[in-house]
Parts: sequence; C-alpha cells; structure tokens
Amino acid sequence: MTRKTPRLTVAQALVRFLAAQYTERDGERRRLIGATWGIFGHGNVAGLGQALVEYADDMPYLQGRNEQSMVHAAVGYARQSNRLSTHAVTTSIGPGATNLVTGAALATINHLPVLLLPGDIFATRPADPVLQQLEVPYAGDISVNDTLRPVSKYFDRITRPEALIPAALQAMRVLTDPVETGAVTLALPQDVQAEAYDWPEEFFAERTWNVRRPAADATELAAAVRAVREARRPLIVAGGGVHHARAEEALAELADATGIPVASTQAGKGSLRHDHPQDVGGIGHTGTATANELARTADLVIGVGTRYTDFTTASGTLFAADGVRFLNLNIAPHDGHKLSGLPLIADARAGLEELTQALELHGHRVADAYVVEYTEDKQRWEHRVDACYEADEPDTRPTQAQVLGLLDEIVDESDILVNAAGSLPGDLHKMWRARSRDQYHLEYGYSCMGYEIPAAIGVRLAAPDRPVWALVGDGTYLMMPTEIVTAVQENVPIKVLLIQNHGYASIGGLSQQTGAERFGTAYRFRSGDGAFTGAPLPVDLAANAASLGMRVLRAKTVRDLRAALAEARAADTPTCVYVETETADTVSGPPPAQAWWDVPVAETATRSSAVRAREEYDRHVSTRRRHL
Repeated sequence: MTRKTPRLTVAQALVRFLAAQYTERDGERRRLIGATWGIFGHGNVAGLGQALVEYADDMPYLQGRNEQSMVHAAVGYARQSNRLSTHAVTTSIGPGATNLVTGAALATINHLPVLLLPGDIFATRPADPVLQQLEVPYAGDISVNDTLRPVSKYFDRITRPEALIPAALQAMRVLTDPVETGAVTLALPQDVQAEAYDWPEEFFAERTWNVRRPAADATELAAAVRAVREARRPLIVAGGGVHHARAEEALAELADATGIPVASTQAGKGSLRHDHPQDVGGIGHTGTATANELARTADLVIGVGTRYTDFTTASGTLFAADGVRFLNLNIAPHDGHKLSGLPLIADARAGLEELTQALELHGHRVADAYVVEYTEDKQRWEHRVDACYEADEPDTRPTQAQVLGLLDEIVDESDILVNAAGSLPGDLHKMWRARSRDQYHLEYGYSCMGYEIPAAIGVRLAAPDRPVWALVGDGTYLMMPTEIVTAVQENVPIKVLLIQNHGYASIGGLSQQTGAERFGTAYRFRSGDGAFTGAPLPVDLAANAASLGMRVLRAKTVRDLRAALAEARAADTPTCVYVETETADTVSGPPPAQAWWDVPVAETATRSSAVRAREEYDRHVSTRRRHL
C-alpha cells in the first residue's frame, strides 16, 4: 500500500503542522499555537508569508509593527492562557530577527512559551553575503539568528526540509514542558522555506501534548510536613508558579487550614485575593511592611513556585532570623534546591493539595497569637494605603498613588492590569488590591520597558470579554507605542493609562539613592551648566497616541481623571487616558521601600552624595547572609 506523501514547501508543512497541535491539562484541551504574528521581508515573505496565505483558514494571522512587541503580545497571550496556548512570531532575516532577542529573553526568564520563526540566510549560499547577512570570517554557519541561542530554551536551524520533522516535534515538547518552557526558536533559511518535499501524512495528524502535574515524592513530602509542624512562625512566599499551575484554590485551602500567612512576589501577587485573611501583600524590596517584617522573623519560609530573585530576598538581607529554614515547593529542581532549602519537587497545585491533606491529618495550625499579630499589622498597612489613595481635592493634579486609587475605585474582579517597568511596579506591588487570580499581570522577571501595550493586546485576545488596562509611564511609552496601530486595526479595545511624569521616576529615585544625583533621568532641556535641569520637554504623548488612531481622554485634575477612567472602562474601542501627575512625593506619595536592594555604589568619590550613599550601602551589605 502506497503511503500518502503530500508535496508541500517547508513553510507550508510547518503551518499545517502547527495548526494541528493541542495541549491538554485537567481535561481542558486547547490549541497550542493560536495564531501567528508576522512582519514580512525578503527572508520570510515568499516562504512563511505565502504559507500563511495558503492556509489562512487554518492559521490566523496578526500583523505587528515591531518584532519585539510581537513577542510581547504572544507572551501576554500565553500567560493569560495559563501557558496552555501561545502564538508564533515570524520575521525576516537581519534586524527583524535580532529584534526578537529582547522578547525571547523576557519569555524564557518568565518561563512563558512563545514560538519564534525568524528567517535566515540561504542554506545553499548561492550568493554570499546576501542583504543583511552578518559575515563571520572564522565560521560560515553563523548568522544573526545565533544571538537567539542563549535566550531560547530550544534552538534549531532547519537547513534541510526533512530536518523540520524532528525539530518541530522537539519544539512542541519544550513549549509544553512546565519546567523547560520559554522561547523556542526554529531558524528558517529563506531558500529552505520555499523548498518542496514529500511529507509523511502522519506529520500533520492532530497531536495532543499533555501538560503534566507531577506529584511530590513521598520522602520529600514527609520531610516537608515535619518542617511545617516544627515551625512557630512559618511564612508562605507565593511565586508565579502558583498561577501557572492554577494552584490558587489549593493555596487558599492550605492557608485557611493552617493559618500560615501568604506573601507574594511580583509574579505571584493575586495568588490570594487582597481581602483573604492570610494575604499579607507583596514581599521584598517592593513589598509591604507587614510581609517583610514577617519575613525577617520567620523560622520557616515556604516558597511555592518562586525563583527567589534578589527583589524577593532583598538581595539576601530579608530572611534574617537565626536558624531560618526554607521549604521549596517547585516543579523545577533548579529552583527547588535554592537557599539550601528542603526540596518538594512537584506541580504547585498537586504539592499544595498533598501538603494540606497531610497537615490536616495532624490538625496542624499556627498559634492564635501569630494570626492576631499579622492581622493587626495588615490592618495598619491598609490604613497607609488608604492615605496614599485618598484624593479629596478634586481640582488638583493627582499623584501617581492617587491615580492608582482612582483606578481602584472603578475596577472589579474582571479587570486585568498589565505593567512591567518604571516606578509603577513598586507602587502596585505595595498597594494594589488584587481582586482575582489574574488581575495583576506584572512582567518583572525581565522588567522590560515597552512590554505593556503589546502584552495588553495579547491578554485581551486571550480574554476577549474582560477590560484590560496597560499602565504605562512616559519612559515606557516612548520605548514602544507602535502596537497601538495594531490595536486600532484589529479593534482590540485595550485601555492605556498613560502617566506623564517627565522622565524615569524609578531610576531617578535609585540614582539619587546611590549618589548619582538623578543624572540623565529627567526629560528636560539642558540648563546653563549643561545638566538636564531645565523646563520639561514640550512633548505631547496624548497627541502621539491620537495620531496612531487611538481615542484619547485627557485628564488634568482628580475630577477629570475619575470621569476619564470610567469612560475608558466602558469604551468598546482602544482608548487612552492621559494624565500628568504631581512629581513630588510630599502629598500622598507611596510608602518607601520596606526592604533593601543591592545596587553597588561607587567605592571612591569626591561628591558628598556618593560618599553618603556608600556609607549607607556598606551598612546594608553587612547584614547580608548566605543560607547554607
């Protein structure tokens, strides 16, 4: 019997293959590659471009304006889809391909799947070099796509048609692996994309990739139970793995049963609702006073799905109690063994359920006095947040904290907030009251300026019936506003809250703290001495957003902003709310950092600001410890 072997180009075969891939977890089956983003050039227009036209009914196409932002959109979609579905991104060779690197790094650092399909130089080398080719004298097989190797969880270059079969299968395996997932790159030489081949029909059969939930090892579980039962002041640190595993309910059940307080990283915020009795807010440099004081006195830190970044550990100074131990529930062994902790290697939901059941058998619960302590502390912190949010002078310009307070007034559990960089992550982590498991969408693994607007598009595509807000400072906006055009073209009704404070507020503050005197952080004219201390630049970002097709609502006062936010939330078209904030922190400013962050300060300097900063730095460094 003759086997069917359809003759297709490599690009056509790849598109057909991708359209037939599915994931399944807990009975939920989803298409793995929901759509393909693309910007076409000579490296992919005749290959993948033609294939996407050929199979337009099978593979939706989304038109981007910047290659980096297309990856951000795909990542936003993947996170909102609980990593069960993502998008592919195709580019031409040269700058189109290298523009992917930042997005790829973001995806891999945050353990979020995205498939990258950059064009590549000719495999057959009929002309050498071709347009946009990087010539490497010592190696003929290197192209600019090799810059994607270190930021990809899997990389392959398809130099022969038949090589696509094992490479594509490996790519799907990595995308759906909860430990290994991240950016996956298949570099596609432009001649190979257009080359025909007789493909086995089985290559195009539907495949369902099971996203596993490994349970805990019995010995590790027993050790974990002993550690929790022996602890007097345990603290749970919830990381992004809680969300990836859809373990929020399991975490709430453990907290309810034991009374153990739960602090959250940037990626883990929302693991418990803000009003859950055991939720004590963000932890680390941008965390709450409540959570950080508990961290300083905890005798057992139970990390769930966290990587323990330096923001979480306050650069190794936060967990300060004598004899403090760590119990790390994580699906990744690499993270499970950090800080010399007891590893509990398992899916977050499976591990939490097993831990809860084991502890309930012993009737384990923390002391009532401990619950009273953190409950009262949490109430005091909430009063501080209320004071920051309060905006009782309607005709004044709002502070950034008041902007968040006004937004807090109008949202409900259906709203989703997207942010990544600047001063907003610190304010949000300390003050935002998350109402649902996925309301708080902060990309802080890479903290990439420019992520917010394209990611909001991706989130809205994954959650088409929910209000999605991109919270953007002026610095971030200037990095990457281009996907506003895409939102307008596709009528993706994201809401962009654009806050103008004339510079890099977060780095400006850090610069002052480290003795660099806010040098180069303000968007202002040069003054007579050459410093950037003159009048603010007369840029009109609202006009820019309007020029890209977005509806813009300008707000000058608290009263204006309250009305504009409500109008934007009700809008069914892409809408921007533009507000210039009060830059001084003297009125309703956010609470200062509750824990340190290590940014080295000049060891020698003549300027007094740097000398003082170094003295303060040395004081903090002396408190750092290694948990061995």
